[in-house]
Amino acid sequence: MTATPIQPKQMLSFEQFVKQLPDEEGRYELVNGEIVRILPIRLHETLAEFLSDAFKDEVKRLKLNYWVSGRIVVRTLTPNGKEQGRNPDVSVVDKTVWDSAPFAYSALIEPLQLAVEIVSTNWEDDYIDKLDEYQRLGISEYWIVDYLALGSRNYLGNPKEPTVFVYLLDENGVYQMTAYRGTERIISRTFPELALTAEQVLDL
Repeated sequence: MTATPIQPKQMLSFEQFVKQLPDEEGRYELVNGEIVRILPIRLHETLAEFLSDAFKDEVKRLKLNYWVSGRIVVRTLTPNGKEQGRNPDVSVVDKTVWDSAPFAYSALIEPLQLAVEIVSTNWEDDYIDKLDEYQRLGISEYWIVDYLALGSRNYLGNPKEPTVFVYLLDENGVYQMTAYRGTERIISRTFPELALTAEQVLDL
């Protein structure tokens, strides 16, 4: 997936970003004051849809009060307080929050319940920047799906193995991470009955 700056002219706030989103179809983020277009490869999109469908099935089966989407932009903050606009590959949000403003854009300042990022060539964004921003925002659960083992050996081991990382906020607002590989069942706080193994996700 490549990210291409669209409007480098001025440093935008999150509110300006939402108002100035391009008309062309696609996904966009606000990164360091600039609108950036996200262009995922097809396999990346296939994996995102697979997880979205699995989450939606759980919502429907258990009648959970969640909304699942790949088009939600959420406002985050960098360590120095700069506003970013992040568009996770899959977002799960409290449906009461989603339904509270039916005519608003698909942009939230409230924390998501769960965010999924599928790793691409700019893997540091997911492992470092977004991890920090999502923790600061208070997103309860964050998945990093590194299906191509693009991250560093510090995360993936040596030799590097495709891995699903699940980060859960603890009582102090700090992420605690569990790594899942092979036939290990992924344990989700949001979807406690989810019956997915790491290899089902990573071997699509």
